[in-house]
Amino acid sequence: MATETTSRITTPEPSLPEVYSTVSVSRSPVYWRRLLGFIGPGFLISVGYMDPGNWATDIAGGARFGYTLLFVIMLSNLMAILLQSLSLKLGVATGRDLAQLCHEHYGPRVSFFLWLMAEIAIAACDLAEVIGSAIALELLFHIPLFYGVLITGLDVLLILLLQRWGFRYVEALVIALIGTILALFAVQMVLSRPDILPALGSLFLPSPQILRNPEMLYIAIGILGATVMPHNLYLHSSIVQSRRYPRTPKGKREAIHLANVDSALALTLALFVNAAILIVAAAVFHRSGHFEVAAIQDAYKLLSPLVGAAGASTLFAVALLASGQNSSITGTLAGQIVMEGFVHIRVAQWLRRLITRGLAIIPTILVVAITGEQGTEKLLILSQVILSIQLSFAVIPLVLFTGNRALMGQFVNNRWLQRLAWTTAIVIALLNIWLLIQTFLGR
Repeated sequence: MATETTSRITTPEPSLPEVYSTVSVSRSPVYWRRLLGFIGPGFLISVGYMDPGNWATDIAGGARFGYTLLFVIMLSNLMAILLQSLSLKLGVATGRDLAQLCHEHYGPRVSFFLWLMAEIAIAACDLAEVIGSAIALELLFHIPLFYGVLITGLDVLLILLLQRWGFRYVEALVIALIGTILALFAVQMVLSRPDILPALGSLFLPSPQILRNPEMLYIAIGILGATVMPHNLYLHSSIVQSRRYPRTPKGKREAIHLANVDSALALTLALFVNAAILIVAAAVFHRSGHFEVAAIQDAYKLLSPLVGAAGASTLFAVALLASGQNSSITGTLAGQIVMEGFVHIRVAQWLRRLITRGLAIIPTILVVAITGEQGTEKLLILSQVILSIQLSFAVIPLVLFTGNRALMGQFVNNRWLQRLAWTTAIVIALLNIWLLIQTFLGR
């Protein structure tokens, strides 16, 4: 994917022009006031790291192997912090998003292929959100999965309304839903009474069993493969430009710093959520001998009886619903960025949302109608496999661009960071290849 010698760059339109440079930031000498203006984009990104697609792997890992795989969640989170840092730096330094740069620097065939991969990833992520939300509606209100899938299509109206009011309202809703998820899992943690010292030890120290036990390694790679969301790399490089900071070297440097703090804080909260899901599964299911719990519905049914608290399962389902709705918002924004950046096609937001939601709803309806709950579990796993297939097609261009001095100028990755970025990209690619091989071999 070498860049073309002849540039095809024309006078560019900013990424997401309706929100570009619309959010004011403080010029106060007080650090925390300036930081508050940048709080938001990182939280939109963090949604992809705690969406329904991650729940199944976390539940399965905790139920089967206890706290052992907590280190894998920590490692995945560190990789995410690195890649999202590169993404936001790319957006601030160049004034372009990742999709726009791919369109401008790669030939038509490569650009079209990358656009197709990005659209497939967004559809797969939307598929996981549809299934997760429908399952939550069934658990909470006994709405059949078939009708729950249809109801999830109505969230397009909420998203359009919020975007009309302003980008800050979108960020506020996402942060409120993340706060809801955090609070609910904090309660779950207390109710499940986990073993604190073994959990902390597993979080920071890897166990050699992870590499020796094939089943454990399979789930570990599933956690890694489902953590870094490809569409988030496109999304972050765009929405970080919604801040009205000085487009000067000094202004960009501070914007990159403050955006990195926002991103690291939000992804740390995502780490807590993913770790909490696995810890609750370990403390409740593994400790009681229910090692085979993997499906979200099974976890819901067993949680309250095993914990001994009547509301534990309800808290679990409410958190799942909040997670699904959050994913819907970020998926919509990512879809708009990818379509406009790669192919320069601008369509009405309601039409864009209906197209992406339709791509997710139609196969889900067919599977639910034919196979029921068992089919949705397999479809959820398939969505994560699809994301794994094309993850490297977003990561590799990102590492290439941020290591390009002609493009990044003084913000180019230094030598150690570039080496770390390439190591991360290669590890992700190899692990996902292994995951795909094992998946298609029927493990």
